[in-house]
Amino acid sequence: MQAKLSTMFQSLRVRNYRLFATGQLVKLIGVWMMFIAQDWLVLELSDNSATALGVVTALQFTPVLLLTLLSGRLADRYDKRMLLFVANAFWTVLALGMSLLVLTGLVELWHVFAFAALLGTANAVETPVRQAFVSELVGTTLLPNALSLNAAVFNSARIIGPAVAGLAIAAFDVGPVFLFTAVSSVAPLANVVRMRPAELYRKDLLPIGERDSAKIIDGLRYVRQRPDLLLPMVVMSVIGMSLFNFQLTLAALAKTVFHTGAASFGLFSTALAVGALVGALAGTGRRSRPSVWLVLGAAVGCAVFGTLVGLAPAYWLVVTLLMPTGFFMVFFAQAANQRVQLGTDAAFRGRVMALWVLVFLGTNPVGAPIIGWVAETFGAGASIWMGGLISLATALLALTWQLRRSGARLRFRVLPLPRFYVVSRPHLLTPSGR
Repeated sequence: MQAKLSTMFQSLRVRNYRLFATGQLVKLIGVWMMFIAQDWLVLELSDNSATALGVVTALQFTPVLLLTLLSGRLADRYDKRMLLFVANAFWTVLALGMSLLVLTGLVELWHVFAFAALLGTANAVETPVRQAFVSELVGTTLLPNALSLNAAVFNSARIIGPAVAGLAIAAFDVGPVFLFTAVSSVAPLANVVRMRPAELYRKDLLPIGERDSAKIIDGLRYVRQRPDLLLPMVVMSVIGMSLFNFQLTLAALAKTVFHTGAASFGLFSTALAVGALVGALAGTGRRSRPSVWLVLGAAVGCAVFGTLVGLAPAYWLVVTLLMPTGFFMVFFAQAANQRVQLGTDAAFRGRVMALWVLVFLGTNPVGAPIIGWVAETFGAGASIWMGGLISLATALLALTWQLRRSGARLRFRVLPLPRFYVVSRPHLLTPSGR
């Protein structure tokens, strides 16, 4: 057991990664608390409008849609550590300003809209750079483990943040929650400064003089010529747009369907995050690039349980179903992320990960207002199960395409236990296995 735990957390032995992970954990707890407080504040200021929630989510992710590819180019041209510092400093200033507006009682709905858009701008720069920077912290050998631990950090914060936020809002209102977010965002700033540049893994990067030639269009061409990278991105874009809107849909579900308070809304988010944390830890033992079958199987599981959450008639059943939903959400997203990162050349990693962030988060400006309208018109549950069915159809279509392309077959066995597995025809695969 001790050896297994040691393997699970082996990336934490690297000092630079340990600083990175701890800084992210502190900041993300505050961020998730802020998300809960922001959604609750929007509902209070808009008379429980799910459409207003959709607008906030769209504004938060529109900069990702517009600026992420440019950020990927910056990541391939400049020092990622310095870019992270600048982006996090911008986030800190914004969070402090918003907390002062809320604490003084001067906040209006348009302030929340503007704040969401500006925070989205900081995210549009920070997220692709952070994704690409992980390989410089630990190197290729530990990259699968580090990426899984990143997901574990994210979902640990996702468990702690909403649970604490629900109780804090009930006890102190939303103002102190925004203030804690501002204070917690200082942690990654301090830890980035404490990193040792000499210990970063940068030998596979292009020489500094050659990085100026890094162009966005070259990154797009690179992905277009790689079906093994393109397929998980396409599946993620659809599922991300139609199903990964739980920040919006769970708030509406809690308040408009089950008529619960902030603490109960936090329980929804916590249940989702508990499953997500288990899903993240399940991938920490991975040592090689995940197969396409693993990615697509997890996508199917995510879609099935997401659909069931939307159809669940009782509060306790929603809480129960959110745990396996969270598991498959993160297991799918992390396996797809690892498949993309471990299949990408170092010189293109910033631009490719920018495209990944674009399909993962940048589809929200399109999906969130639609999901919000569906939730307000047909009910929050309908907005979830409709997204689940769209995701399921996409995953099954992708699975069918991959089976035909590879010449593999699905075989089902009833005894001793029901299961299925993929049988490949090696002579129909390319020499690289893509």
